[in-house]
Amino acid sequence: MKKFIAMLSAVLGLFMLGVFSQPQIQAASEKTYTIDTDVTFPPFVYANTENKYVGIDLDLLRAIAKEEGFKVKIRPVGFNAAVQSVSAGQADGMISGMSITEERKQKFDFSDPYYSAGIVMAVKDGSGIKSLSELKGKKVAVKTGTAGADYANSIKDKYGFEIVTFDDSDGVYNDVLNGNSDACFEDSAVMYYVIKNGLDLKVVTKPANTTETGFAVKKGQNQELLKMFNEGLAKLKANGEYDKIIKKYTEGKATSETKVKSQTATAEDRTVLGILKENKDAFISGIIETLKLTVVGIFCATIFGIFVGLLGVVPNKFCRGLSTTIIYIFRGLPLIVLALFIYNGVPSLIGSKVPAFLAGVITLMLNEGAYTAAFVKGGIESVDKGQMEAARSLGLPFGKAMRRVILPQGIKIMVPSFINQFIITLKDTSILSVIGLLELTQTGKIIIARNLEGFRVWAIVAVIYLVIITVLTLLSKWIERRINN
Repeated sequence: MKKFIAMLSAVLGLFMLGVFSQPQIQAASEKTYTIDTDVTFPPFVYANTENKYVGIDLDLLRAIAKEEGFKVKIRPVGFNAAVQSVSAGQADGMISGMSITEERKQKFDFSDPYYSAGIVMAVKDGSGIKSLSELKGKKVAVKTGTAGADYANSIKDKYGFEIVTFDDSDGVYNDVLNGNSDACFEDSAVMYYVIKNGLDLKVVTKPANTTETGFAVKKGQNQELLKMFNEGLAKLKANGEYDKIIKKYTEGKATSETKVKSQTATAEDRTVLGILKENKDAFISGIIETLKLTVVGIFCATIFGIFVGLLGVVPNKFCRGLSTTIIYIFRGLPLIVLALFIYNGVPSLIGSKVPAFLAGVITLMLNEGAYTAAFVKGGIESVDKGQMEAARSLGLPFGKAMRRVILPQGIKIMVPSFINQFIITLKDTSILSVIGLLELTQTGKIIIARNLEGFRVWAIVAVIYLVIITVLTLLSKWIERRINN
């Protein structure tokens, strides 16, 4: 057992060294800015068939960066996560079809507007709903934090409908297509794009509540970046590049004929095998990130959990109280809340950025470690008390009696719980997509934003998780047999 732990520690040490070591060489003349975005928001931002991030926002940003002589590092974290990251100083700016509103101006400084669009209502093709007045008593789906959600909230009392919120656009559209919601509100450019690409929705209202879209930085910060964006945007408008980018993603609206052609042209790619073939690199990358988080997270959680669990059985009231408190706090906090607090809340307190991977590992360590500590403590306490009394009566000190007598018996009781916790940690990594980690779940969201094949992609993701869990379960059972023998 000791050899196994030592070998695992050595391998993990080398692994973490590779994970956290990042090349620091950078051209002195070009500064790199971290820009957060939501890559499930076509035509503003999405992943193309080569899984490269494109769209109005990113094409403009890259053209401006080239024009002004700076570099950008794009992080696909989702709209809400991007807003929080910029607010916490984790990112230098965000661009994600973000509407410029008076409320947002309280926390962000915006660039000159680069696009104007209104909000439209869409329903399932064939629905009898044709106007806002027909929404009374019905459900409307919106994406959290968007202009569409703000518009829906502003009129819900007037028209008497109920709002259902989602973190991603695919959830909004599928809720309407599945009949759970009767309509949805979305940016007109986005809605026309997804309908043009085969989604069975139709727009039934004219664009309303027209707003302007801009690039955002935290209020009072990164003013140099904001100035370069504005100057670059002006140059692109003057030389015609701006018009080319806008037309590339917005020219033309859907007709029945174009919809049929789109569906026919991509039918082969939208089969399960086609999706796997087209996105194999993205899926592999997501699997690797998931496994990295799982391995590092469970290792740290095990060390943390054993330490806290042992504190709970030592003959000291303070240590026992500390152990109980730690277990109570971190088992009680929802994993998503803990992740957002560590990634977005802590940087505001310490004035320094926390890398997303590190934040994810700390989240898993604290949450999964609390559960580990609970069963470590329980496993030790389940050993008959007479064992400790007998050992002490033979003159063994507490530490030696614990190490030689109690722990060997307690470990056999704990092993099944350790295996179960390993599987739980693997599944819990999916929640970390909320802080922008490109694990398997977030990879699925990005692919769906482009091909709109939610059922097939989620089926693929589910099977991948089941395969990984099956392999890990068999491996864990093998380790359990070796330990027990």
